Amino acid sequence: MKDKYNLSGDWLLCDFHIHTNISDGLLPLKDVIDLYGQHGFDVISITDHILDKYTLEKRIKNKEPINAIKEEDFNNYLKMLWNESRRAWKKYKMLLIPGVEITNDFNKYHILVIDIKEYIDPTLPVEEIVKKAKEQNAVVVAAHPDKKKTDKKHDSWYLWKNQERFRDLFDAWEVANRDDLFNSIGVKKYNYIANSDFHEPRHLYSWKTLIRVEEKNVEAIKEAIRKNENVAIYLMRKTIKWK
Repeated sequence: MKDKYNLSGDWLLCDFHIHTNISDGLLPLKDVIDLYGQHGFDVISITDHILDKYTLEKRIKNKEPINAIKEEDFNNYLKMLWNESRRAWKKYKMLLIPGVEITNDFNKYHILVIDIKEYIDPTLPVEEIVKKAKEQNAVVVAAHPDKKKTDKKHDSWYLWKNQERFRDLFDAWEVANRDDLFNSIGVKKYNYIANSDFHEPRHLYSWKTLIRVEEKNVEAIKEAIRKNENVAIYLMRKTIKWK
């Protein structure tokens, strides 16, 4: 499969921002795993939404779909991901890292926590969220920090507006999200990764991360993101002929 991408050596094809119908994605978890596995991915993180309490209360009051994991359901969410991670490795030799997108739509910031182990309240200030995530040895990523040209209604660039305050807080910033490329992240020379922000099958064909490590395991992947030395981005398109 690697030859199909014209990649050399141990470069691993990765996507660290993926949603299922557990939150606001279209596909069930199992179908998402199979889709990525059948397309030759090496490492993925499922990052369904958890919501700040104000947005959650508003959606419940207005009888809107919650489209997020409630705190009381969080442990079951992790168990589902752990079960699927075993299947993903056995069937596809693909690493599945449990994650979430901490979604604060009240103060307008979204944060990816990769390799999460305990629930973190999205209502907390950014610094507290990052502190709690790092106490779990998770990787913390500023999600779509700058304005997205492909999403006129999107308004979650609080992190970028306060970039000087947060610049060294995160392990990485998304330099690309789906079809958007954030040149500002490159200009600032921040640690970076690129992701699909997957919600439906067509989103598979978008920006991705390539990582080269000596051993294919979760800790090596996290360390590579933090050091940001053997990391590259890759624009995946549907014209590739898959097996």
